[in-house]
Amino acid sequence: MYRRDPHAPSPRRIAVLACAAALALTGCGEPWPSQTPEAEVTGGAIGPDEAVSADVKVLAVQLEYPLDGVYEVGEDARLFVAISNTGSEPDVLVDVDGPDFAGVRSTRAGDGDALALEVPANDNVYVGAEGELGLTLVGLGRSLRSSQSIPVTFTFERAGAVTVDTMVAAQGQDPLPTRG
Repeated sequence: MYRRDPHAPSPRRIAVLACAAALALTGCGEPWPSQTPEAEVTGGAIGPDEAVSADVKVLAVQLEYPLDGVYEVGEDARLFVAISNTGSEPDVLVDVDGPDFAGVRSTRAGDGDALALEVPANDNVYVGAEGELGLTLVGLGRSLRSSQSIPVTFTFERAGAVTVDTMVAAQGQDPLPTRG
């Protein structure tokens, strides 16, 4: 009569481990796009959402896709963001800054470079796509392609500040609404 060694692995366990090893090795041949310098990641997310406070959030933060596919050092990039205020008090976006650009230019009619943007209580404000205010990051400090990001800090009068890794939109993602 055959008796199996109680310390030896079972044939079923050996088969499961062999399958797991084969699956793990399947994806080892090609590098991930994020590991390949200058590779564009197709698709990509619309942009991250970040809470500034319990009431104020920045949503779908992104930079417009560049016409030629890359922002070079020194170029400007349009910023798109929705700001949500679910609180009972208004707040004001007073500053947008970051280490990878020289400044921010406002495109709101009549305001010149003034940034003070009121975010009413229980309301949303859209910067760029549907909003009356457009913001452009001026003088990028490094080149950027689709799905690459730079940190952008949004500072509010009441809620405080939050830094968001702001991605360049993927090709074909147009943050501007279509009008019929």
